[in-house]
This record gives sequence, C-alpha cells and structure tokens, in this order.
Amino acid sequence: MLLYITLGSNDLSKAKIFYDAALAPLGMVRRVTEDVEIGYGAPTDSRTRLWVVTPYDEKPATTGNGSMVALEAESRAKVDAFYEAALANGGTDEGKPGLRPYHADFYAAYVRDPDGNKISAVCETAPV
Repeated sequence: MLLYITLGSNDLSKAKIFYDAALAPLGMVRRVTEDVEIGYGAPTDSRTRLWVVTPYDEKPATTGNGSMVALEAESRAKVDAFYEAALANGGTDEGKPGLRPYHADFYAAYVRDPDGNKISAVCETAPV
C-alpha cells in the first residue's frame, strides 16, 4: 500500500491551479499550501496523500520516463470531469477518456500536468 506520492514542480502557482481543478472531480482537496509544496487528500482522510513540491535539492524538477500516477475515480463521469478540468487548467492530453484493454470496465483518461508529470484517472466499475 502506498503512503503518499510526491511529484516535482518548477512552478507551484501553475501546479496549484492545475491540481485544484483536476483533483476536485476525484474528491481530493488541497490540504497543505506552503512556499515549497502543496498537498492533496480526501476531505475525510487526515493524511495528505499527493504532494507537489519544489525539489529539495533545488535542481529543476524533471519527469520520469515511464512514470505515472493513477488516481481512482468513482465513476466514468468523474474521469471525464478530471480530464476536462485538467486540460482547461494547463494540462495536456495523453489519452482521452475511454475504455482500455486491461479489463472490461477499465475506463481511464491520461494527462500531463504543467510540469510534464503524467497523471491518470481510472474508474474500474461498470456504469450504473
């Protein structure tokens, strides 16, 4: 089980706009705002699970080739809303919402944040 995930950013002000909007449909809220980091989690969880930070070593943040964070979505509509909010707030398309071949109900969308980190929202349940 993962405890938390950290992503690097070279511009936290842009990252804040992107993540505030993109994570809202997934039920995540900004819980921490500092000069060098912002953190997100569920409003009902006391833990911050996703951190976006200025790298501690003060070198530029870079993306990991082959790295991606996949976030759970409660419905396909929330995957769609994540994707639209991400693109409207500085993100770029890496895969429109839709079914993927991993199993019959794997519905996902893929974006890159303003720093190039790849983020996905996934719903694994059949529509009701």
